[in-house]
Amino acid sequence: MSVNVSVENLGPCKKLLRIEVPVERVQAAFDQVTAKFQREAQLPGFRPGKVPRHLVVKSFDARIVEETRRTLSEQTFREAAQQERLRIIVTLGNEELSFGRGQPFSYTVTVEHAPEFSLPNYKGLSARRETTVASESDMQRAINILRDQRATFTDVQRPLAAGDIAVVNYSGTCEGKPISEFNATAIGLTHKENFWLLIGEGSFIPGFTEQLIGASAGEKRTVSVTFPADFVISQVAEKAGSFEVDIITVKQKDLPVIDDAFAKEFGLESVDQLLVGIRNDLQRELDGRSRRSVRDQLLQQLLVQTSFDVPESVLASETRSLVQSIVQDNQKRGVPPEFIEAKKDEIYANARATARDRVKAGFVLNRIAEAEQISVTEQEMGQRIIALAQQNNVSPDKMVKAMQERNAFPGLQQEILTGKVLDLIELQARIEESLPLTTPEAAPVPEVAS
Repeated sequence: MSVNVSVENLGPCKKLLRIEVPVERVQAAFDQVTAKFQREAQLPGFRPGKVPRHLVVKSFDARIVEETRRTLSEQTFREAAQQERLRIIVTLGNEELSFGRGQPFSYTVTVEHAPEFSLPNYKGLSARRETTVASESDMQRAINILRDQRATFTDVQRPLAAGDIAVVNYSGTCEGKPISEFNATAIGLTHKENFWLLIGEGSFIPGFTEQLIGASAGEKRTVSVTFPADFVISQVAEKAGSFEVDIITVKQKDLPVIDDAFAKEFGLESVDQLLVGIRNDLQRELDGRSRRSVRDQLLQQLLVQTSFDVPESVLASETRSLVQSIVQDNQKRGVPPEFIEAKKDEIYANARATARDRVKAGFVLNRIAEAEQISVTEQEMGQRIIALAQQNNVSPDKMVKAMQERNAFPGLQQEILTGKVLDLIELQARIEESLPLTTPEAAPVPEVAS
């Protein structure tokens, strides 16, 4: 006996299902569950399986009713979804309208489902791949980063110069008022102690550190700035600011010499090995960037061909994940919490726009996987877990346990599936190889100590 289903659209990918189960099926379900309890019941004075039906119902009525309700709900909900051809993503709520012996079972379920759309053309797409080679200027930047990571800072008894570090206390105002009065999150701009400032153009607030050049430890200076139009604290953008600055310490930044001893800090024997390793790492990064560019071009063509709304729950989850990632990245870069707080609306808006494209791409790629019968094997999952364990210097067992605690297996499976689908699309695409539109400016590799 089939169920009766009516559907009410509540919004994009959101529906209310009204499901009614005929009384005959409800009674049959009660009979089946009661028979199961009768086979398993153990009551004094009766052998197992020989308890009279009326005593079973009397003794276990509440459990029989609950199991019948649960069994019928699961069965008929699946049937309703299949009948309406809905790919259910999440159940948002349900309401029981009627249930009991001798009456139909009626209930409603609010669901979000996968969007319906026509499969886009994914074969023979075109893309442009830039053939890039690590330049000497790339090498220069990479080596400078390594040197910066191992820089030392020495207190010096001389005036500040460009490239030095000034350790300062400061208090900031705008139009004569503490900056926090314009935005409560701007506490770090209003007052800070033992703050390290790199003296140089573009550091901190434009025009700030240049006014400290020539100052010595123990000196006080008043620094005047005009906050940029795109300043993170928008309430003071394009306004005049004033900072009272106490110079606590002047530190000279010393970069290590590039010699064999420097190379040994990275587990290598010589500068030559270090340079070869850096060049190889840069080339892998460039090759990866080129491949991502090709895949981004192919994905964009798929998205242009499709137009559909995405489920709000999936979009919200992806947005939260992106916001968290953006905040963590900014924290690692040392961006003050008040700056992040001040930009929270902008961060959320950008994350939501990116999340929408990611979610759409995910639905499109999953549909292509279905059409091409692409799936993820246990062997592929195992290989990826082993690779992740090696990257994190842990045993595969520990990696599995950590992933279980985070419920990370579905995400990993989706990541592998997406990669396999993109491999197929890229293999069938027309890729034009070309040189970069602009040639990187060449620069010599920095001199090394002999």
